[in-house]
This record gives sequence, structure tokens and C-alpha cells, in this order.
Amino acid sequence: MNKKITMKNILKLLGLCLMIFVISSFTFLFLSKSSKKNINEPVIYNTNFSVPVKKTINTETDFTFAAKKTIDAVVHITNKSTSRGNQFGSLWDFFYNSPSKEYPRIGMGSGVIVSSDGYILTNNHVIKGANEIQVTTNDNKVFEAQLIGSDENADIAVLKIENEKIFPYIRFADSDQTDVGQWVLAVGNPYNLNSTVTAGIISAKSRDLSDYDGKNQSFIQTDAAVNSGNSGGALVNLEGDLIGINTAITSNGLGTFIGYSFAVPSNIARKIYEDLVEFGNVQKALLGVNGVGLNSRLSDQLNSTETEGFFVSGLEINMGAYEAGIKEKDVIIKVDNADIKKFSDLTGYLNTKRPGDIVNVTVIRNSEVLNFEVKLKKTPYVLFYGMRVRNMNENETKKFNGQNGLVISDLQNNRLYSRGIKTGDILISINGNSIYDKEDLNKIELNSIFELEFMNKNGEKMRFIFE
Repeated sequence: MNKKITMKNILKLLGLCLMIFVISSFTFLFLSKSSKKNINEPVIYNTNFSVPVKKTINTETDFTFAAKKTIDAVVHITNKSTSRGNQFGSLWDFFYNSPSKEYPRIGMGSGVIVSSDGYILTNNHVIKGANEIQVTTNDNKVFEAQLIGSDENADIAVLKIENEKIFPYIRFADSDQTDVGQWVLAVGNPYNLNSTVTAGIISAKSRDLSDYDGKNQSFIQTDAAVNSGNSGGALVNLEGDLIGINTAITSNGLGTFIGYSFAVPSNIARKIYEDLVEFGNVQKALLGVNGVGLNSRLSDQLNSTETEGFFVSGLEINMGAYEAGIKEKDVIIKVDNADIKKFSDLTGYLNTKRPGDIVNVTVIRNSEVLNFEVKLKKTPYVLFYGMRVRNMNENETKKFNGQNGLVISDLQNNRLYSRGIKTGDILISINGNSIYDKEDLNKIELNSIFELEFMNKNGEKMRFIFE
């Protein structure tokens, strides 16, 4: 009896095990199939917060198209000039004080062909003082170049070369449409190494390098490597179109690139090029406002609620801004579609305009936004050492008791401002030489200045000696 029960229990146990095995196998196969099905299917969870949608970014960057398109249109420029030195050819020359001799000098830089008939843009400092200018194209052909004209303030010059065949050239792009972070290429001839291409991004726009050099430039800043010899070369976008003329670098004193370089925007360079070719000189246009670019410190001093924009501290009578109704203490925040956040934004945009152009100026006045149509007029002023000066009129000559000089209508030179010079004062002499007309300033090199003399509205003379 006990034996039968034992066998029966064993059979039941085997049956139970078989049943468990079948159920386990079926469950494993079902779960395995379900798992494979859901490998590529996302698991969706209900949440009570939104997830931002990421923009698709094209990470593929190819510089070869722009390089091939531009490299043949960038040229090597050789500036041949002479200079006088105090070197003596012999001991006899030394003892008998023989006249100084002329020594040849050769300067080198780059240029950009911007038309099929051979017009070239470069920097003024590349060709300044040249007795002879030679241009070497990328196929090693040498041409004698004619200087069409230059603008020292913008550091732009225009050359012309002649050939029976058409030249490869670079098209102008709209530099106002460039963005910080955009890829760019610098094409030029650093250290006499022809046809060199470097890449970088736009690091900043409307960069003004000096508070008191009188140029009020508005550079494109980039980290594309630019060195000696790159001056006058091309800054192009990835379409191979010109967005700037490479002009300056930051340096450790050795004249080598250390991270940033600066280019004159193509819109400014193009306007200068067209003016020089069409008129023979640069057509300067002004709003007719004096003032300063705002920041938090100046806003507190001027009791302005704005921390960006151009603060109007004065207006020139008979100029466009005055006639349109702009007033002192207005803050200019936009001209046409160009945002004005600092002084170089305003000067940079106006440098692309000509006398007679009409611009729409947006200002903030007592927290109210107002718009004015302003006709730009030809400038009666000269920019010099961070000052905007003009000839004296008859009433001003009487006011200063017949004293000669130039009236300061605007002052951006912080060094002079901190020493008491103000708008309305007059500049009466430079290095001890009297100044009668604004044309007298054309004869003076900024780096040669060691003394400036002014007279204020009270008739007091102020002399500044620079060491």
C-alpha cells in the first residue's frame, strides 16, 4: 500500500513539473518576442512639463568651395618707396657731415580684385608713400598698378591694373547681414607666402579699436589667423563673397597674430571704392548730431534711463537731424534697420551712406519711441585726433577776437576731454604751427604730434605737451 502511494505521488510530481515547464517556456517565448518588437519603439511617458525642440544644426563645414572661388582674386602688392637716413657711407661722410642719402624701401601686403576690369581694394597703409606699386596675381603675372585714390580714416585704397583678358574677382556681400559665430576665411599673403587661406569665426561686429585716434572705425572682429602681409586681403563667407578687407591685428608687440584680427566691413569698403571711382573722393555724410555711445556709467552721469544707444548732446544747425526735429537728450536706437547700441554702430552705418540719402532714425525721448526721416548732408568737418573740427564762421571769429583756429564740434578723445577741452573750444596750433583752415590738417601725421594748443570760450589758452 505504501509503495503504490509513493509511485502515485511521483507521477503527480512529474506532471506538475511538466506543466510548469510548458508554462515557463511559453512565457519566455512571448516575452522574448515582445522585447524584440519594442527595441526600436520609444517608450512614451506622460509628463507635466514641456521639452524644448532642438533645432537641426548642419555640422558639415566645407571651406574648399570658398577657397577655390577666391584665391585667384587675391593679389600680392609690393610698395616701392625711398627714405632718407642718417647713415654714413664712409668715415669721410661722417666728419664732413655729408647730406643724408636716400635708401630704397619695399613694403608688402595683399589686395582684392573686385571687378573684371582690374579694380583692386587694399589698405591705405599698404601703399602709403609708394613711388611705385606692383601687383602680382596668383598665376605669377606682374602688373604696374595705378593709385585711384584712398581714404586714410577708413584705411582703404583703390588701385587699377590693366590687362587684355578679364580678371577673376570677388563679389561684394552685405556685411550688415553677417552674424557673430559665422564661419569666415581670410585670404592673403602673410610673410610673403602667397595664396594663404585661414579659417575662423566672426567674434564681434562694430568693434572700435581706439577712443582717440579720430577714425571712429567699425571693424568686423574675427579669430581667423592674420599676420604681417595679410593687410588688404579678403575676408570672405563660405559662399566666397567679400564681407571685409583685413586691416589690423592685436599683437604682443612683435607684430604677430595672437588671437584676434579686424577687417573693414565690405559695405564701407564698397562705398569708398564706388566714391573714389565715380567722384575721385569719398562722399562723407552726416546726421548732424553730437553725443556719445551710452553705457551704465554714462547713463548715470547723463540721467538717462537707457544704457544702450547714442545719446544726443548737441545738434548742428542747418544739418539734417536738427531740421527733422531730433532734440538734445534723445537717444538714437536705430537707423533704418541697423540697431544702434554704441557709437561705432552709428558711424559704421553712416559710413555706407552718401550726402542726399534719406534715413529713418528711431529715438527714445522721455520713454516714448519716435521716428524721424533725416536727409544726410555733406560734412563740413574733418576728423582729427578724436575731434570733429570745422572752419570758423564770421561770427565765431569775432567772438574769439580774430583768433585763427578750428572749432571743435564733437569730441571723442577721452584724454583731451579729461583735461578740460570741450565742444565749442578752438584748436589754434599744432606743434607750435598756427592752424587757419581744416585743409592744414592734411599735412600733419598723427604720430608726429607732440603739442596741441587750444582756446576756450573765455579766451583762455590751453597747451598740452605729449611725451
